[in-house]
Amino acid sequence: MVDNTDCLLEVQGLKKYFKVGKKKMLRAVDDVSFYIRKGETLGVVGESGCGKTTCGRTCLGIYDKTGGQVTYRGEDVHGMDKERRRRFTEQAQIIFQDPYASLDPKMKIQEIVAEGIRAHKMAEDEADIKKRVEGLLSTVGLDPAYGSRYVHEFSGGQRQRIGIARALAVEPEFIVCDEPISALDVSIQAQIVNLLKRLQKEKELTYMFIAHDLSMVKHISDRVMVMYLGKVMEITTADQLYDHPAHPYTQALLSAIPIPDPRVEAGKVRIRMEGEIPSPVDPPEGCRFQNRCPYAEKKCREETPVLEKIGEGHFAACHRCG
Repeated sequence: MVDNTDCLLEVQGLKKYFKVGKKKMLRAVDDVSFYIRKGETLGVVGESGCGKTTCGRTCLGIYDKTGGQVTYRGEDVHGMDKERRRRFTEQAQIIFQDPYASLDPKMKIQEIVAEGIRAHKMAEDEADIKKRVEGLLSTVGLDPAYGSRYVHEFSGGQRQRIGIARALAVEPEFIVCDEPISALDVSIQAQIVNLLKRLQKEKELTYMFIAHDLSMVKHISDRVMVMYLGKVMEITTADQLYDHPAHPYTQALLSAIPIPDPRVEAGKVRIRMEGEIPSPVDPPEGCRFQNRCPYAEKKCREETPVLEKIGEGHFAACHRCG
């Protein structure tokens, strides 16, 4: 499935399980494969608990993998020695979902943004650090004078901009954006997404953009990966996914997006998913979407569908799509 052309991150059969109790395992990410090319944005979508965030953090080595392989520029992320790991954290960063919880309330903004610069010895002296921090704050649309303030003095959107400045401080080329807009008001969400797009163009960044807002994902993503209960259901270009969704789960998600035209919205057919999401501790045999899928057959309950090519650059894990 992987196209190695200009591939920055490559993931093969990634698994991340968490121990639950004495014997059971929660399969947060279960045999996931994908790639991200340099300079593109891969959107990762799905309902809460589908494994999006765990996948992103395992790709960065924040979580140890249970199985599979993650390679960054051809090098095993989970097999790096201490020095290579240090250099990797310069190249790959993360923007967290909750901008307040991820920023130390006891530290001034100047200190928060400067942490990475100090750790990686990227400045000559204190004056250079101050200059770099002021430049970063200005880059993300904040007054450089804000460096002397504390986190509680800012709004949610401003805090997220501080989080972005901190991620940019070590001049990375790859950033995992872990639901960076979910805690923000709608008007602020658009500002942050537009900021990320501008920074990507200016600094030639590559993004893994994790979210559950499909309308925003379409706006920022080149390709989109749909996850459900630890599995990949579909991967294709953003345009292809929204114009011709193949997997029943993707179709249901897209049908829930509101349309701004009241007349069109009133005539839209909403695909409603019946039933509850199965437990990732005890997932069903076969397709994990079977109990909520209107097209489920006997084969869906007996055989696990694999991610197969169904069109140019379009992959889906569904017996009906193959």
